[in-house]
Amino acid sequence: MYKSSLALAVALGVLAQQAGAAGFVEDSKLSLSSRTMYFNDDNRDGGTDQEESGQGFKLDYLSGFTQGVVGFGVDVQALWGIHLDGGRGSRPDANNSFFPSDSDGSAVHDWARIGGNAKARFSKTEAHFGSALAPNLPILVANDGRLLPQTFEGGTIQSKEIDNLTINAGQLTHAMGRASSNRTGLSVAGSAVDSNKFYYGGLDYKLTPDLTLQYYYSNLKDFYKQHFLGATHVFKLSDDSSFKTDLRYFDSSSDGKNGDGGEYFFNNNGGYAKNDGEIDNKTWSAMFTYTLGGHALMVGHQQVSDDGGFVWLNQGNVEDGNGNLEGAGGASFYLFTDSMINQFARAGTNTTFGQYSYDFARVGVPGLKASVSYLRGTDIRNQSGSGTYHEWERDARVDYVIQEGTLKGLGASLRHGIYRGEGEAPVDKDQTRFIVNYTYNFM
Repeated sequence: MYKSSLALAVALGVLAQQAGAAGFVEDSKLSLSSRTMYFNDDNRDGGTDQEESGQGFKLDYLSGFTQGVVGFGVDVQALWGIHLDGGRGSRPDANNSFFPSDSDGSAVHDWARIGGNAKARFSKTEAHFGSALAPNLPILVANDGRLLPQTFEGGTIQSKEIDNLTINAGQLTHAMGRASSNRTGLSVAGSAVDSNKFYYGGLDYKLTPDLTLQYYYSNLKDFYKQHFLGATHVFKLSDDSSFKTDLRYFDSSSDGKNGDGGEYFFNNNGGYAKNDGEIDNKTWSAMFTYTLGGHALMVGHQQVSDDGGFVWLNQGNVEDGNGNLEGAGGASFYLFTDSMINQFARAGTNTTFGQYSYDFARVGVPGLKASVSYLRGTDIRNQSGSGTYHEWERDARVDYVIQEGTLKGLGASLRHGIYRGEGEAPVDKDQTRFIVNYTYNFM
């Protein structure tokens, strides 16, 4: 049993004595979310294709807080994934991110896990401790791109005591993969060793109603230190139009054992590194979005520095406590180029991107939205550093959510991506996803 699970059990025992307190029960929420997903990954260069279908369930209980100067509460989450296609799945490699593997290398029929957080609130400050944390911050974005969400174990705190200022801080120790029942340590792409210490701190300051400034610092022990600066501004042109500017800058450098030639290396996303295995990167990006009625046109550019690739938490090569790395893969990061298939995050990459989206509520079809995007990366450095190459991706998606009636809230999403690249080991892909989501609120 995880230490956090034991702590959660103790917290539940204490809270049971106060469950009658106003707020703990009255403000509780209980919901069941269902996700049905079809996934088709077509490797156009003759590699192994992947075609899967599955069903995911997520049960969430979020309590309110007990009365008193300090209020206490608890959140519990249960996850269950089921293989649907009747066979054993199409498995392209040992590190599948859609289903865990059985002993014979095929997909398991189903898997499950349960976690939870104890929480406390004082004034406008909240602290959470447990194994069902899902941060959404510039330095860490929990991934929810398959049947079940990725979660983290550790502690977080958020304070809004000062008007217009939000302060976030925390320390995380483990991750639970989106296709796993088990936890792993924290790591980076390509490394099979882990760290159990990722800590961060940062703030979001609303300088004016239209301008938000951000600064965050994070450190994954023995891998990297990372600084982030961000600015978001929305200029209202009229009652029905606006212009948004979003600027982001990351500065990442080596920490501890990284770069000493040992096991704590970073594969630089399969690209070039000035010093093999070492983290040394600066990445900036700028995005501009013009909105008019239901139309939104976004254009932007991103530059990854020449000395090494962009780095983020990625546990895909780390074994869990049972010597198994299945299901740990799949991670997100806070850049505009974290697209459907590719990431455009190797050393030297200059990416120009754009997206057009439309909300059909403006023509009498509320709940229907569509978008198409295109990204082109150039000047990507080969692993040897001897030359450069380019790549591109085109993604399209249509989403619809029923707005009224018995099936209100039932949503469907169809997504299709095409990726083409060059380089030393190109993998051209076409990828299709069809997803049906529904959440029922019991209370």
